[in-house]
Amino acid sequence: MKIRIEPQPDEQRRNPLGVKRWPTWSAGVSRFPWTYGEAETCYILEGEVVVTPDDGEPVILKTGNLATFPAGMSCTWDIKQAIRKYYRFG
Repeated sequence: MKIRIEPQPDEQRRNPLGVKRWPTWSAGVSRFPWTYGEAETCYILEGEVVVTPDDGEPVILKTGNLATFPAGMSCTWDIKQAIRKYYRFG
């Protein structure tokens, strides 16, 4: 299972997705395990996190990245700089 990352997608990519209408989530520097019950797409508004899938290589997400996490993936989130993101499940 892989995390798909689009670095710095422009508004022509983000607007049709309705990113600005998605809920937001934020967290301070921390480390925790997470399992995705369903796919999630998120757009990083600020911060930096290293996400390490249980069966894969670490991925760094930074401000301006659009990322998609597959349903069923278990991973560890290691937030390096306080993070704020838009997100959508499904």
